[in-house]
Amino acid sequence: MLPELMLLGFAAWTLALLLTTVGAYRLSRVFSGRAGMSEFRADQVEGQDWYRRAMRAHANCVENLPVFAVLVFALRVFGIADPAVDALCVVILAARIPQSLVHVCFAQTDRVVSVRFALFFVQFLSFCALIALIAFRH
Repeated sequence: MLPELMLLGFAAWTLALLLTTVGAYRLSRVFSGRAGMSEFRADQVEGQDWYRRAMRAHANCVENLPVFAVLVFALRVFGIADPAVDALCVVILAARIPQSLVHVCFAQTDRVVSVRFALFFVQFLSFCALIALIAFRH
């Protein structure tokens, strides 16, 4: 049940990030009359630097959510339940949230990008470990 809860947390985080960054930025500009609804084009990212980073951070969550979902699905299909699986799923969400926050909240210096990459790499390794657990226990 913990992998499903962490997947649900990942999805909730993806939506919360969208709402509190991209959504808040766009709605504040529309409601204040500084922008029209049609001014936010998908093929031309404009706006403040943090807003562009927020769009990328949200897209990154969306890109990784299906990977996590497939792994949780495979765990359940093959009936794999293990404390290591639970721990890896917790690590994935525990690294995803600060990765997004570092991406949005800080100007992207070499140090900040290194921290962000380290948090991503923790998730990547956790995904790989889950794949290995599924492959070897199947």
